[in-house]
Amino acid sequence: MSNDPSQQKALAALCQGETEEHWIQALNDGTHVLIRSLQERDRQREFQFIRHLSPESRHSRFMGGFNRDDLTLLDQLMDLDGHNRIAYVALAHVNGELHEIGVSRYAAMPGHKHCECAVVVADDWQRRGLGTLLMQHLIQAARRNGFERMTSLDSANNYSMHRLAKKLGFTSRYDNGQFSELIHELDLSQ
Repeated sequence: MSNDPSQQKALAALCQGETEEHWIQALNDGTHVLIRSLQERDRQREFQFIRHLSPESRHSRFMGGFNRDDLTLLDQLMDLDGHNRIAYVALAHVNGELHEIGVSRYAAMPGHKHCECAVVVADDWQRRGLGTLLMQHLIQAARRNGFERMTSLDSANNYSMHRLAKKLGFTSRYDNGQFSELIHELDLSQ
């Protein structure tokens, strides 16, 4: 992980010929990352990303049980349609190789103009503003696609998500009296 100016050029070279929306953005420490739609060609990279999350990050993202080798979960995560189910992936050059370092996603809730979101950032890349960038792009996409409300269900002890949700303008409440879970909600019409 470096601030090498050649890193931005390498990421830009990856974008040549891309027809999907994408952004090359600087994190708080000046490191550049590529953010774009998660695509089928990212399947193995997504699988490796999830497998290498720390137990704490996996628990925060998946709220409990998670089998690191669950291909059914991977199929669900890769089932994207560009409207009702969207994901943005953050990629960075690490030791000369392109690695997934974060992902945000939403899925429409049936029968509503409401979507549920999630975000996870690799442990070594946390607290640099990447979660904020990923969520900002996700929120913009949800608004563009006509959603009126975005929610996230999180463990009450996931303080990183609480800070991020507050920073992005989400309100928070306990889930039907369950003090172990919080629902963060954002009005997308504003």
